[in-house]
Amino acid sequence: MRPRRHQNNCQFDTLILQPDTFFSPDYATARKRFRSAALAAEIGRAGAALDAVALDVRGPAGEELAIDIACIGARRAQRVVLHTCGLHGVESFAGSAVQLAALAEPPVTPEGCAVVLVHVLNPYGMAWLRRANENNVDLNRNFLKPGDRRERASPLYSRLDPLLNPPTAAGPDGFPLRIVATALRQGLAALKQTIAEGQYEFPRGLFYGGAALEAGPRLYLDWLQGSLADAGYLFALDLHTGLGRHGEETLILEPGVGATPVAGLEHALGRRLVDPAARRAPYRIRGGMGGSLPEALPGCRIDFVLQEIGTRSPLAVLRALREENRWHHYGEGGLAHRSKQALCEALNPAAVNWRRRAVDHGLSLLRRAAAWAFGKL
Repeated sequence: MRPRRHQNNCQFDTLILQPDTFFSPDYATARKRFRSAALAAEIGRAGAALDAVALDVRGPAGEELAIDIACIGARRAQRVVLHTCGLHGVESFAGSAVQLAALAEPPVTPEGCAVVLVHVLNPYGMAWLRRANENNVDLNRNFLKPGDRRERASPLYSRLDPLLNPPTAAGPDGFPLRIVATALRQGLAALKQTIAEGQYEFPRGLFYGGAALEAGPRLYLDWLQGSLADAGYLFALDLHTGLGRHGEETLILEPGVGATPVAGLEHALGRRLVDPAARRAPYRIRGGMGGSLPEALPGCRIDFVLQEIGTRSPLAVLRALREENRWHHYGEGGLAHRSKQALCEALNPAAVNWRRRAVDHGLSLLRRAAAWAFGKL
């Protein structure tokens, strides 16, 4: 059934739809739908384009994996809204749905402006239902700046490694009680920071940032440098799932990246922002993608917002990540295993209300960002 639409004044139409309309069951389906929708959006739009950055890895059925990029508007735009999803592969489903919803009624872009949709920055992770990429790298810990050191894990993470990353196949081992006991001893805030900030010592461990910049990120940054070199202003949105209360959004700034004062950006978006520089973030990370954008586009003024759509409790998400990681490294790694399905549900809930809210949050933020970037506010 074709979704009904009603007009608004924020460049995108609001879609009245069943929430599963734009959610895909797997990577191959999501990619096919995105490319078809992007090609359809090009009709009658001078300068629109669809690119594909192919990776040297394959999906479960031997299919090609690629970062697909749709550019709506001026090809060499001066003002750009950049929307990315899927940096943490299995989190891609909501971001893909938001982008398909946006392409169902493409934005009207003023002269010299563009909306760029980057579909699944970690296609291996989406295809194989992993948060990490083909080398077990957490890509949002992989974008270290020139001169930043890939330091050994903190002493606390090193002590936690046998608990977080046991060399055994997935299965019950009392992890929830053991991690809660650890939190009571170490303090919950310290434990969150230690686990989530990123580590560069345990290649099979959770939140591993890698030994060097991975192929996917490198090729993506090359694309940015080649395709957005004319941009004088970039508003980048990066969609994730997992952090926060179920179905609610959290918007997080990247330290050191921000052309607009925080108060002005909050007014433009109509939302509160979490500023790690003001110590308001639940934890701080190293090697985040947002920090790489000024290096890739040195002459560009950039605002960056990471959008999280909450799913389950931190303990439930950590447990699902841990079990899938055990299955990947010490089991058969196939998609049919319960750990794969549990991780997918933890970061891409099947609940109707959650999916509706995820699409609503994503589209709403994209509309406000476009209105601000294109001078409509």
